[in-house]
Amino acid sequence: MSLPSIQDANDAFQSGDYAKAESLYNNILDIDTSNTSFQLRSNNEKLINLKESAIVGLSKIYDAQQDSTKLSELVDKSLNLMRGSFAKSKTAKIVKLLLDKVESSQHWSNSNLNESLKLSIALTEKCISWSIDERRTFLQQSLKIRLSLLYYNKGNYNESLSIIQPLIKEFKKLDDKTSLVDVQLLECKNYFQLKNIPKSRASLTSARTSANAIYCPSTTQADLDLMSGILNANDKDFKTAYSYFFESFENYQLHESKLNTETDNMKSVKVLKYMILCKIMNSQIDDINSLLKQKSVQPFLHLKDIEAMKSVSMAYSNRSLKDLENSLKTYNKELTLDPIIRSHLSDLYDSLFQKNLLKLIEPYSCIEINHICAMIGLPKDVIESKLSNMILDKVFYGVLDQGNGWLIIYDEPVKDESYDFSLEIIKHMSNAVDLLYEKASLLN
Repeated sequence: MSLPSIQDANDAFQSGDYAKAESLYNNILDIDTSNTSFQLRSNNEKLINLKESAIVGLSKIYDAQQDSTKLSELVDKSLNLMRGSFAKSKTAKIVKLLLDKVESSQHWSNSNLNESLKLSIALTEKCISWSIDERRTFLQQSLKIRLSLLYYNKGNYNESLSIIQPLIKEFKKLDDKTSLVDVQLLECKNYFQLKNIPKSRASLTSARTSANAIYCPSTTQADLDLMSGILNANDKDFKTAYSYFFESFENYQLHESKLNTETDNMKSVKVLKYMILCKIMNSQIDDINSLLKQKSVQPFLHLKDIEAMKSVSMAYSNRSLKDLENSLKTYNKELTLDPIIRSHLSDLYDSLFQKNLLKLIEPYSCIEINHICAMIGLPKDVIESKLSNMILDKVFYGVLDQGNGWLIIYDEPVKDESYDFSLEIIKHMSNAVDLLYEKASLLN
């Protein structure tokens, strides 16, 4: 008996005859390895290679057909076929490929993100159980990292941490620095999402320490710099954050020059948005034009995400709250889906609101609150609340005359430093007298 040719199945797939290709691939997978015709080692190896190609072919068909049910069944069938017969390296390759196909289902036209993540989690857990039964330790560890990342993407941060923490101990025992960097970085991201900033910063420090001991790929270094920038931006240190984002952008660009993938392009765009945001938050609007003229940035200038950030920078430059609101409406998807951008734009809105009020009241010593409301287009209670907070924070000096509906603005009082000097002298003299009294008491 001769081994079936897989060429016919591949040709059928290429021509779009998925039904014929699926049938041929399944015929190859259904061959019984216990058949006496395949007892020779060379034939067995050839058959295993054929089955591997058939599994890959079927995964491509089900991905093209966007059939998650058959893709799930293929994972189950493949695990049974590989039990005890496939080499460890080949097994890990096939399992990774199948799970990648399942995860890619979230990009299908008829897919739901939550359902896709739920399916990916279920199948990954099944593969982990299989790897434990087969005693595939390294495969099990890599699958657990994948599972923790899936939980992170789904928003189940505590579940993700519960998987990560035992893995960190295992990788430390094995001295596997490469895997340790990945899980510590993921731990940092989970703690950040849980708003536990001290632990997030500690995890990032640990990840950087581990990365310094090995050769760190450009993408991993970019991820570390990106997370450092996010944490510094969270502390309002936008100057330091920008420097980290710049390093991250350059590392992503370096990787893209070798492998120009859509995922890396998306990461570069995201980091570029953060860089522009830092310049806006630091009121360095002129620097944005210099940044956008750089050669590495040119491929992204036509994208809607960058147009959205340019629109925000123009609104901030003009100190126009109305322009910012128009930008948020026009580019709602680009400015609100990213939680980092959304959070800082909320702070920017408050800052711009304050600057807009200062711009309006600047020429007046007394102005009606209703007139301010008419010019800025916001309710009276919102304006009064903001003005009272600004007065309490000593942004400007004035009082709210709510009886007449006026805002009375005073000039900033001139501080007479002689009073402070006088108080300082009296304080030192008091201390000197006290010391003399203590010494006189000791003499008595």
